[in-house]
Amino acid sequence: MAAIIGKKLGMTQVFQEDGTRVPVTVIEAGPCPVTAVRDPERDGYAAVQLAFGEVAERKITKGELGHLKKAGAPPMRTLVEFRDETLGAEEGPKVGDSATVGQFEPGQRVKVSGVAVGKGFQGTIKRHNFGRGPVSHGSHNVRAPGSVGASADPARVFKGMKLPGRMGGGRITQRQLEVVEIDADRNLLLVRGSVPGPKNGTVEVRSDA
Repeated sequence: MAAIIGKKLGMTQVFQEDGTRVPVTVIEAGPCPVTAVRDPERDGYAAVQLAFGEVAERKITKGELGHLKKAGAPPMRTLVEFRDETLGAEEGPKVGDSATVGQFEPGQRVKVSGVAVGKGFQGTIKRHNFGRGPVSHGSHNVRAPGSVGASADPARVFKGMKLPGRMGGGRITQRQLEVVEIDADRNLLLVRGSVPGPKNGTVEVRSDA
């Protein structure tokens, strides 16, 4: 399984040989040092841990700093484990190796995970695509959701109703995205379409069967 951590730089467009315009998201991915390898016999599962985003030593805890130094990696902000049951003790990555965009290739399908843009507290029209009330004859039902409760029995609003609340800000995984182009010299990964998260947000890219 190919996997890497990156930073979403934004969106642009590229043109294919036949002149077709393709919207892409540019991700600055890696290089990500391997800081730990989980073994099924020792840890109960198989995974590889990658680090990303160099920071000053004062910005991470002493425990994290010791863990990174043990792996020969500089101080880095983000640590992510990528589970892969196909990892083996012989052919799998080792601590001290580095994951780069070179493990991907154009045309490959990937899935990208990130924290979506938070939109704050929103009403039902924006959050759930509700319709508004009438605009004539003195109606005061402008953007109110309307009655949602039951009668005397059970005399309460059921959980899970579509009501106003916080919108966005959750972890989202966008699947079946296509790698359009790779720039190994600048550690750039161009993925067709949009990916979750704001500009400069941290994203995880992994191969998607």
